[in-house]
Amino acid sequence: MTQIEFEASIARIRQGDKNGLKEIYEAYISYVYMIVLGIVGNKENAEDVTSEFFIKIWTVADTYQANGAHKAWLATIARNMALDFVRKNKREIPTEEFAEDICADETPEEEVVSDVSVQEALATLNEAERQIVDMKVLGEMSFREISESLGIPVGTITWRYQNAIKKLRRCGYE
Repeated sequence: MTQIEFEASIARIRQGDKNGLKEIYEAYISYVYMIVLGIVGNKENAEDVTSEFFIKIWTVADTYQANGAHKAWLATIARNMALDFVRKNKREIPTEEFAEDICADETPEEEVVSDVSVQEALATLNEAERQIVDMKVLGEMSFREISESLGIPVGTITWRYQNAIKKLRRCGYE
């Protein structure tokens, strides 16, 4: 969805037209879901938060300011909702501990754990690293867009991303 199409959809939402929300939903459901999943760490909770996200878009459409960064605006809302969910529920994800144990023993980057799933490998990342990887790889955002969305310097974003990639390589993923 282009910036112009997004702004037209937001305008329709502001007028009470549900088709505007439907267009945004269809264009960004996967994008939002992957951001949320990266933070909450489990499919069911990610689906719940993602559903709530689009309800929230309906209610906060008036706050959107056309600045050419609609994906960053969406990512910020999704990230904040996911973080709120995690804070409210404060649950540990069992696979995270399991995956950390599997990958922690592999010190050289050349050694690969063959049976580690993507989910387990991602669980070795801390929340900030997982979120940046999600936004960069799945959200196809630039480091500058991620920086603006999260309010973190670009250098910090690239450093965290590189550390996350190193951890994933230790678990056998490029």
